[in-house]
Amino acid sequence: MATPTETTIDPIFLQQAQGIVKGGECLPSVEHLAKRLQKSAETNTPLKIKLGLDPTRPDLHLGHAVVLKKLRAFQDLGHQAILIIGDATAMIGDPSGKNDTRPPLTEAEVQANADTYMAQAGKLLDLNKATIVRNNEWFSGMDLGEFLKLSAKATIAQILERDDFNKRYTEGRPIYMHELFYPLMQGYDSVMLKSDVELGGSDQRFNNLMGRELQSAFGLEQAPQLVILAPILEGTDGVVKMSKSYPEHCINLTDKPHDFYGKIMSIPDTLIERYETLLTPMPAEQIAQQVEAMGNGQLNPRDVKAYLAKWLTQEFFDADAADAAEERFVQQFKRKEIPDDIPEVTLPSTEPLDLLPFLQEHGLIPSKSEGRRLLNSGAIKQDGTKLSDTDLTIHLPAASSVVLQVGKRKFIRVNTP
Repeated sequence: MATPTETTIDPIFLQQAQGIVKGGECLPSVEHLAKRLQKSAETNTPLKIKLGLDPTRPDLHLGHAVVLKKLRAFQDLGHQAILIIGDATAMIGDPSGKNDTRPPLTEAEVQANADTYMAQAGKLLDLNKATIVRNNEWFSGMDLGEFLKLSAKATIAQILERDDFNKRYTEGRPIYMHELFYPLMQGYDSVMLKSDVELGGSDQRFNNLMGRELQSAFGLEQAPQLVILAPILEGTDGVVKMSKSYPEHCINLTDKPHDFYGKIMSIPDTLIERYETLLTPMPAEQIAQQVEAMGNGQLNPRDVKAYLAKWLTQEFFDADAADAAEERFVQQFKRKEIPDDIPEVTLPSTEPLDLLPFLQEHGLIPSKSEGRRLLNSGAIKQDGTKLSDTDLTIHLPAASSVVLQVGKRKFIRVNTP
């Protein structure tokens, strides 16, 4: 069989392929993708493009948006977008990048999370033209013989090549049998769907390549799927990857528009280039010029983030929501004002208030341990004054109204009788 380098690649299809892969990686190569796009057009046969999402939590985030945008790019070119809701694989939980075993989810938890995904994915995909499947459709009916046949397609040595498994094995930490099945199960999705291309994050390299191997092992009468890997997007701290495992650093597709806008404004300046590359259609040359202008002081990074925040807020919500979010941000942060529509609660008495349980109950902190960390860093304020780690209990005067603030965006007004 001729390789892409041995045949003529139409520049149009090479440009399409490079645009889809922008910022990421294609395996075996972008040229292979260009040739497959070209053959698809010549034979009038749409490609089957697969993206799997495991509903281990109810929220999708901007990291998911990176690969969803690539799926939409294929959809806009007339190819078949296949979105897999991995309700079967979520019961295990993808061990990719994990140093410990994921806690198992119940079937009810998985289904509740899965039910939220359609509206979120619909912010980017044309769901009317997409194929939506759940991999429990084939795994729930698989008998023991079929499962053993699947297991026989890979060796323990192959599975232990994964960095996370290898590290845990070397350090003597447990790897449970069900975790070893995860790559096989995800790869088997590609067999069942006969996918031509699979999308995923760079942490999915092993799992996605397993799909290629299983398609060959099961003797499908097609070329093995190509794999497009998107870089992992860092969260708002600029260090930890945006992940459902680290919700405090996520910019979720379910956030309110003003929170969504504000979180983008809070990313470190060093992430601007990465966010623009992975989340916008801005050409690489324009991004490079912008980075140079910020570096020599001709362009203020704050203004670039403001443009990026408004552009993304409009894309994921609408123009009115983006305008309102921008105005609220200007009011709250540039003018140092408290928003008008913050939550409000009236206490039943003037008894001393246990601060961290109160903030956790009202959703301003995810946990008491995180609350202590925020106190230590001066991120919790009372009427604009920073509280310290000694202020675990606060005394509020009678017939008063005070504002508690966590970070830059979370407020609650507390009234006393």
